[in-house]
Amino acid sequence: MGVAIGAAIAVLTGIGAGFGIGHATAKATEAIARQPEAAGAINKALLLGCALAEATAIYGFVIALMMIIMK
Repeated sequence: MGVAIGAAIAVLTGIGAGFGIGHATAKATEAIARQPEAAGAINKALLLGCALAEATAIYGFVIALMMIIMK
């Protein structure tokens, strides 16, 4: 039972990643609307930030799988 609870907590990192990516996308859209000529630089920074945020969710998923498999 404890392993399942621990794995569920580890998977909750996906919630943080989802909020982070959503917030970053909203701010990037606002920035492009205000300054369209900087869209290329904004997109590069957005993609890098989204990749790093998504990595935390993947790490949480991997830890949850390791907890379940290695009991």
